[in-house]
Amino acid sequence: MQDKTNLSRRTFVKNAGLLTAGWPVISSLPAFGGAASAFTPPSAANLHWLGGKAPSINAGATWGVPWPKGTVKKDAGFVLTTPDGENIQLQSWTLASWPDGSIKWSAHAIGARHVNNTTSFQLTPAKGTPAKGALKVREQADSISIDTGIIQCEIGKTGVAIIRSIKRKDSIIAKDGKLILLTQDQPDEGNGLSPQHDTFQSNITSVVLEQQGPVRAVVKIEGKHLNDKQRAWLPFTIRLYFYEGAESVRIMHTIVFDGDEQKDFIRGLGIRFSVPLSGELYNRHIRFAGDEKGVFAEAVKGLTGLRRDPGAAVRTAQVNGEEIKGTLPDVVSKRLQYIPAFGDYTLFQPTPDAFEIQKRTREGFGWIQAAYGRRSAGTAYVGTHVGGLAFGIRNFWQSHPAQLDIRQAQTDQGHITLWFWAPKAAPMDLRFYHDGMGQDTFEKQREGLEITYEDYEPGFGTPFGVARTSEAQIWVLAATPSNEQLSAIAAYIQDPATITFDTKQWQTAGVFGGNWMGTQTPSPGKKKIQDQLDFYFDHYNRQIDEQHWYGYWNYGDVMHSYDTDRHVWRYDVGGFAWDNSELSTDLWLWYYYLHTGRKDAFRMAEAMTRHTGEVDVHHIGPFAPLGSRHNVQHWGCSAKQLRISTVTNRRFYYYLTADERVGDLMREQLDAAATLRTIVPGRKIGQQKGDPDGKYAGVSFGTDWGSLAGAWLTEWERTGDKTAKDRLLNSMQTIAAQPHGFFTSSAQMELSTGKFQRAPQEQFSVSHLSAAFGLPEICAELIGLVDMPAFEKAWLQYCEYYNASEEEQIAGVGRPLGKLNLKQGHARLTAFAAIRKNDKRLARRAWEEFLGGEAGIRNLSQDVHILRGPQVLNTVTEANAMSTNAVAQWGLTAIALLDYINEDYPEK
Repeated sequence: MQDKTNLSRRTFVKNAGLLTAGWPVISSLPAFGGAASAFTPPSAANLHWLGGKAPSINAGATWGVPWPKGTVKKDAGFVLTTPDGENIQLQSWTLASWPDGSIKWSAHAIGARHVNNTTSFQLTPAKGTPAKGALKVREQADSISIDTGIIQCEIGKTGVAIIRSIKRKDSIIAKDGKLILLTQDQPDEGNGLSPQHDTFQSNITSVVLEQQGPVRAVVKIEGKHLNDKQRAWLPFTIRLYFYEGAESVRIMHTIVFDGDEQKDFIRGLGIRFSVPLSGELYNRHIRFAGDEKGVFAEAVKGLTGLRRDPGAAVRTAQVNGEEIKGTLPDVVSKRLQYIPAFGDYTLFQPTPDAFEIQKRTREGFGWIQAAYGRRSAGTAYVGTHVGGLAFGIRNFWQSHPAQLDIRQAQTDQGHITLWFWAPKAAPMDLRFYHDGMGQDTFEKQREGLEITYEDYEPGFGTPFGVARTSEAQIWVLAATPSNEQLSAIAAYIQDPATITFDTKQWQTAGVFGGNWMGTQTPSPGKKKIQDQLDFYFDHYNRQIDEQHWYGYWNYGDVMHSYDTDRHVWRYDVGGFAWDNSELSTDLWLWYYYLHTGRKDAFRMAEAMTRHTGEVDVHHIGPFAPLGSRHNVQHWGCSAKQLRISTVTNRRFYYYLTADERVGDLMREQLDAAATLRTIVPGRKIGQQKGDPDGKYAGVSFGTDWGSLAGAWLTEWERTGDKTAKDRLLNSMQTIAAQPHGFFTSSAQMELSTGKFQRAPQEQFSVSHLSAAFGLPEICAELIGLVDMPAFEKAWLQYCEYYNASEEEQIAGVGRPLGKLNLKQGHARLTAFAAIRKNDKRLARRAWEEFLGGEAGIRNLSQDVHILRGPQVLNTVTEANAMSTNAVAQWGLTAIALLDYINEDYPEK
């Protein structure tokens, strides 16, 4: 369901116009520095809960805030206040810095006690404001102990148990938290063969205390899964998050596949805890959160529905999860031993549209069906009136097959397991989906590309090195929660509270290209464009559900192209299936969110960032750290490319949330150029491979360098790293020094320094894809950040002449560029040249290129067709001529032109 409670489409015009009314006309901006210099630096940032509504419960929150250059000194502190003047305890740190050392992005965390129905906050830089909070951390030789003020957790540094124990008021609620991996050596083919099963557990190799309070603590745990034969595989990274005053622990779970997909079939992957239990079995309670706030609530030994009535007070207490005190009536008490105790429960979500709950008395006896439902909220509970554990997986049904288990609740040592891959489902099958179909030569592979758009090469469609990150929470409760309380916890796990800044903040700060905003006035024509932006986002958001773009390995991605004959997206046609960030879908979603503030846009972009940064990228192995081009399987294409693994797609989420895992992913890309010596990005273009041991790699100035520049820029501003800075600046200088600047297209780059060798004078080339994967956005940021006139000149030359007439190209670069594609998408390059050169002619040309729609979307339409059975299997909403490539590029360009040259829109 859409959530527009923050900013609706009706207020998009206001964001694009009225909020910036009175800003300086963009063409009057100086040639360097951007619009940020024209503002009086703000003394505070206005913040609010994402979605505009205060959460009913809160487990702590972390977020990022951008600041204009020179506004906030590097050693500044911060004060967070509510509208009524209340100061909130705050922990702050720096995410990124400007070149002058001032803070570019600050990160902040608050604890779990601060809600009070407050919907907005004010964040003010201040001196002498050390962080205060009650969270306590103690690191010892073999463990780390963390006390939130409510719960106490001991984390192991060695061995199997990641979380050794969790207490509340000196009572152990859970212990022996460890990872569980179940495998088999062949799939379930139904051929009479019996797979060999194996069990692995976590084995810790590294523990790092990344943050130690006083409001927020983060522990990073790494290792591999180990079996009895000492085979260690499937590397994992676990991050545990603790907040002051919280009764919960947030768990980020990452695995990297390093097995043989032909014989390593995962049939169960999860986290298991032991839960000590005591007292009468009729005082032990089981809970599962279902769909639409529904709750399945039972006791291990039920006292309702019996032939002999224990009394209304007893029945009511048990149903409510309260303690049944005193002795039961004789008619029941003397026959208690004949009432079955159900100690084992399972909630299994095999698909996004159905779950079941089963229970049994204990192992060795049959299961009985307890309940059914559609989409479980993915949270369960086991415990008593003196305490218990609630546990849940975020995006539970979206990431099916998932499962929640409770075992041996009738004993003094129960067990719970959060299964990210459900053992009741078929085992995970990561094998390539076809046998190559005889494509054993380069020529045959080119023919395959011609017919299905699939870039195939034997051995390249492997999942080796791909990753998956899942999120879970455990809540350490003082008593069995009411149904309403458990439902609220389940909702929070699925939609954790997030704080963010007002839309104007990023524009004022000049981050993500916000320094190019000019005077913006509403008009009917521009309103039509803004409405179309809303339509495209809404349509794709709806398609996720209608087309069931869900599953452990799929959730977060969208499809590339539509099949109007079958009325389905081309899920089974080579390179037309999963999108894998093709033509900057990620960037479109993030810029759309930044301009609208819509919560549903944030959540969709968040899911895509998680997916494309993990599943679509090889993190280890011969292809690391490159990503895979679009395919039927996310890792299936033989084109392994920086344009997919690019940091440019990740940095939005990192800076908005301070997410450590995304920080890891971005750092992986710093030396990515080294892989280009052996893995050529365009497998079927006939490029020559480089020297695997050489000092140089062939790097294109478009998708390759744009991705490297994003990685180096981000590392430089995050850490001040000199190597990253030098590589970035050296590469910019040596691109500018090429015979034809960006039109030189590519050159040999020295890996250690980032310096490009000078290409031959006769080398001249241009690709329509060079500027389709974040290059315009990164170059815009660099020009606003680094005073390098030669680089700006080279980039503006490319921007001005890519879409120019043949005569203008001959006059400007000495030759015609030939027939080029994606003219509409490149209109944003023309617009950027217009504002930097203060050229109204270029501004008018940019709007003509965009509105003309060549190689893009010519006629705007919001027409949809509802198709129902028997024409289709399921009811679908079909839009005219929908293509993700076209929509992503149209969306990015529409937003850019409304920002850059709003006042030049040809209304008539």
